Amino acid sequence: MNFSLGLDAAGWSAVRLSLEVGFLATLAVAPPGLALGWLLARKDFHGKAVVDALVHLPLVCTPVVTGYLLLLLFGRHGPLGAPLTAWGFPVAFAFPGAVLAAATVALPLMVRSARTAIDLVDPRLEQAAATLGAAPWRVFLRITLPLAWPGLLAGVVLSFARALGEFGATITLAGAISGETRTLPVAIHAALQSPDGDALAIRLTVASLVVSMAALLAADACDRHLRRRGGRS
Repeated sequence: MNFSLGLDAAGWSAVRLSLEVGFLATLAVAPPGLALGWLLARKDFHGKAVVDALVHLPLVCTPVVTGYLLLLLFGRHGPLGAPLTAWGFPVAFAFPGAVLAAATVALPLMVRSARTAIDLVDPRLEQAAATLGAAPWRVFLRITLPLAWPGLLAGVVLSFARALGEFGATITLAGAISGETRTLPVAIHAALQSPDGDALAIRLTVASLVVSMAALLAADACDRHLRRRGGRS
């Protein structure tokens, strides 16, 4: 059976780049997403509504606007991009820019999932553990995290899916450089701009669907495995 999907080297490069960007972006947003979700779920502080709005801004803002704001900050002459470029770590129109763009638009989904999952954990269980002398970090690791993991797993899957399909912010910040920033969505857009690119666009679309379905099936398998382990414990 032929699993090549009719893709050439450039097409497979787009698949590989999408997977790398999606994985790294998800890895980047998981810790801060969990921390922000916990903060918004468990703490009351001045400016909480502003923090909540800023975190979720990429979720409601046009991706191109998000990419443009990132470009202003991380462009070669931007306040953050200039020193990074001077240190030999350019972000704009480079692979790190694709990861940053994908991570930025995926972060709100991770935060929302983490916040909802932690909200569903009965705080009385955490208080009981604290009363028995457990340190806050132990309460979080032994009580909160195990009870919230289904929602956290959902957040990871949603973040990966969002990063995998990101287009607007990516092409604005990172461009469409073949072999470096041309992910699957960007490659599909480029193929559609060509008069005879419909066939390639279809093959890339099929590849995108296959990758997305494989990610969902893997997440489901992981979820069932964790549920079985939880049942045994």
